[in-house]
Amino acid sequence: MDHAKPLPGYLIQRYQGWKATSYAENQSWYRRLAEVGQHPRAMVISCCDSRVHVTSIFGADQGEFFIHRNIANLVPQYEPDGEAHGTSAAVEYAVSVLKVAHLIVLGHSSCGGVQGCLDMCTGKAPELEQKSSFVGRWMDILRPGYERIKDISDPKAQQRALEREAVLVSLDNLMTFPLIAEEVKGGRLSLHGLWTDIGEGSLEYFDPAKRAFQPV
Repeated sequence: MDHAKPLPGYLIQRYQGWKATSYAENQSWYRRLAEVGQHPRAMVISCCDSRVHVTSIFGADQGEFFIHRNIANLVPQYEPDGEAHGTSAAVEYAVSVLKVAHLIVLGHSSCGGVQGCLDMCTGKAPELEQKSSFVGRWMDILRPGYERIKDISDPKAQQRALEREAVLVSLDNLMTFPLIAEEVKGGRLSLHGLWTDIGEGSLEYFDPAKRAFQPV
């Protein structure tokens, strides 16, 4: 591990500030979390994008959400092939062990992963088509969504449509997991699709009755 380096100074200062204020003022709460474990009511699958701050959007405290982040908030289809699957493992743990009641997929505006998918599918990013591209192979999950919006002519409208498709593709793929399908059918788990506009601070939810996203 000789390649590992000490933390940058600014991160050390931020940690020390947190320990002296937020932690010191809520020490009993943190110790309780450590002792009794986590019991989140919801899992949130969101994008790795640093601008998407799930806990701030919902005003959540530690222990409220089980959060998994990946490129473009995608969930692959159920594939029990004996290989390593980080997102599938997180979903399995949340549902089978933590027994969350809600599973939320949160998409967002100006998603770089979604733009990468658009570039790849339109031939503008041949490097993403290479088998060696982790990003490209991950964005293959979104190809069915691209097929549904490929005829939209306005670039901005097309990207926003594909950002919402990333949510819908993930919701569909979640239902390919036998455990999730069983929990949803039994009324013990509900799935939710959301999309947030970073600049406007707005939030939309997918209404299955209208097959459209509606303002919250």
